[in-house]
Amino acid sequence: MNTISSHTQPSAADKPLKSEVALVTGSSRGIGRAIAMKLAELGAAVCVCGRHKETLAAAASAIEKHTSAVLAYPADVTDAASVAALVAATERQLGPITILVNNAGIGNPGFGPVQEKSPADWDLVLNTNLKSVFLMVRAVAPLMIERRRGEIIQISSLAGKNTFSGGGVYCASKWGLQGLSGCMAEDLRGYGIRVSLICPGSVATDFAGRGPKEAGTALRPEDVAHAVAMVLLQGPQSFISEVQLRPVRKPS
Repeated sequence: MNTISSHTQPSAADKPLKSEVALVTGSSRGIGRAIAMKLAELGAAVCVCGRHKETLAAAASAIEKHTSAVLAYPADVTDAASVAALVAATERQLGPITILVNNAGIGNPGFGPVQEKSPADWDLVLNTNLKSVFLMVRAVAPLMIERRRGEIIQISSLAGKNTFSGGGVYCASKWGLQGLSGCMAEDLRGYGIRVSLICPGSVATDFAGRGPKEAGTALRPEDVAHAVAMVLLQGPQSFISEVQLRPVRKPS
């Protein structure tokens, strides 16, 4: 079951996204939840999606304090039928999707030497981090093309720009996302659709990565959300194709 909550909010000058509808994948917790919260604070109606109903409900409860409408919809973004149902429900209950943030992603089992990984490990990471983006854009882009407007933001990683020991499968997924997104940007810009990549370094969440970071040397989910807002609020005649985001302090 999906849930939708609505309430009346006065319009305000500080709600620049008040006429927008955003769909954020992997948004029940961590970076995705912070992004959904930020877009709601800026006035957008927001669909949060993920696999777990309990965390989705908690996210929606927090987000609905800031937006006129929030939809919580359980979905598997690696499955084409589930993606189609998610997109249809969002458009039916919130309105035309104008912002798509592809945030869903996993780390493990993508870390470790490639020769120690199984085909199932590869499929899980690539399906979640890359195939899901293909499926989401395949479902949403034709709607945006028809309306001649839209924003697509991919949450990638600095692992899509750099290699490191034990990162083979994970890096492959993020390097693939870099290439896919660059080509999409060229395919869609003529329709008034902007495609942007945000590549953060390590973020302090429960994302299964390469181990804990020294205090103060990891980004916060809110830092990534701020970058998303910056991309969305740029002037209409340009688009920021890529943001690389790093903490000020480096690990010692």
